[in-house]
Amino acid sequence: MEEWPPPTAARSAAPSTVPALLSSADTAPPFTAENRSPPGVVLSSYLLMAAALLLIMWRGLLPGLLCVCLGFLLTRWLVPRFALLGQRPHGQLGPPRWAQVLAAALVMLSPLALLGLGLSQSRGYLVEAPQQYRELLDYMARTVLELRDKLPPDIANQLPDGAQEIQRSIASYLGAKAGALALAGRVWLSGLLFAYVGMLIGALAAVRHIRGARGPLAQELVLRIALFGEAFRQIVAAQFWIAAFNTVLTALFLLIVLPLWEMSLPYTPVLITITFVAGLVPIVGNLLCNAIITVVGLSVSPMAALACLGFLILIHKAEYVINAKVVGQRTHMGVWELLSVMFVAEAVFGPAGLVAAPLFYAYLKKELSVAGLV
Repeated sequence: MEEWPPPTAARSAAPSTVPALLSSADTAPPFTAENRSPPGVVLSSYLLMAAALLLIMWRGLLPGLLCVCLGFLLTRWLVPRFALLGQRPHGQLGPPRWAQVLAAALVMLSPLALLGLGLSQSRGYLVEAPQQYRELLDYMARTVLELRDKLPPDIANQLPDGAQEIQRSIASYLGAKAGALALAGRVWLSGLLFAYVGMLIGALAAVRHIRGARGPLAQELVLRIALFGEAFRQIVAAQFWIAAFNTVLTALFLLIVLPLWEMSLPYTPVLITITFVAGLVPIVGNLLCNAIITVVGLSVSPMAALACLGFLILIHKAEYVINAKVVGQRTHMGVWELLSVMFVAEAVFGPAGLVAAPLFYAYLKKELSVAGLV
């Protein structure tokens, strides 16, 4: 990914990225510096974009937004690859319509195929997932309370008396979270439907046809959306591959390495799923899944806990290298910046803020860069 232009040329050069990101299927003329909108229209586009993002966070629509972006980018990625399989009509500049329809159909039908496969092979796990996570939290709470019994006597005797109060506080917190999950039941399946609708919207938007010239406000909104889409592609897509890398190594460790040492952990499928989901949140998610796996390992034996901790530290160090290469160089964001915005967003919006903070902050920095302010 090439770097953004310097501030002196940012405003004039940034609109040229819109056709590459959003206009490959459009027939409307692209937005250029020559037909740039008046300042009032630009300000209106900023306000509309900010209001839309705040509404998404307020109403809990973040999963849908992420799936819209994912469906959009997947469709746009597939279109030129399908176009290479056929002959382009003479004189046609854009990709053929059949390639767009085929890409959109694949993106829309693939989640249904995966869901059908999952229900046929692991129906109990998918339907009863909240119950399994509740049992895992209860199990962790009991492990924390029985910490002195799990540790070797020499180490257990060294624990201060105040540690018991800390253990009870942690166990109470885990129990409260388990109770909240118990209320969820099977309602989470509706979230899958909501995410699928987002994929549909993104896929259809990627192959839309725009007839006639856009108005000035539409041109500015296209630029806002293009910058947001670029931020999504850099942050979420990179974090997805990092989470997948972490999950594959963790699955090999839990399913193959530990059983060879006769130290199999309970709730292994749940732990693998948590590893992937938590891995989508930079830094904090990795620390969270490490703590969960280590506590579960402690319930088996101190050696199992040490093995889990050592393995996860190695993965964590490898992810720092990947983060620095994949995310840091593309977005020019430091660890302290990510932690700061995630801390504030979590305080305001809850857990959803942890996921949204890196994406929204990357988008904000792109807007400021285009405006020549940073």
